[in-house]
Amino acid sequence: MGEQPLFLERKRYRTRRLMDVVRVVPFVCAVLWIIVPLMWPVEGAGTTLSSALRYVFAIWLLAITACFALWRRTRERTGPRG
Repeated sequence: MGEQPLFLERKRYRTRRLMDVVRVVPFVCAVLWIIVPLMWPVEGAGTTLSSALRYVFAIWLLAITACFALWRRTRERTGPRG
């Protein structure tokens, strides 16, 4: 059985951490979306409906942008397939 190195090479380590971030993004977005019901207006309290909808749209846009950016970075690190 061959000796495995104690540490991974830098490129492989960073690629693995980047993939960990890709796996966590949906959970972070889900937590941010769970906050939405707390923002709905309740007779004189809470935020306005337009502010809550802007929040929903901002989280949606942030999720799409983050997924696209992370996809590009992982594609650059792993190389094109095919």
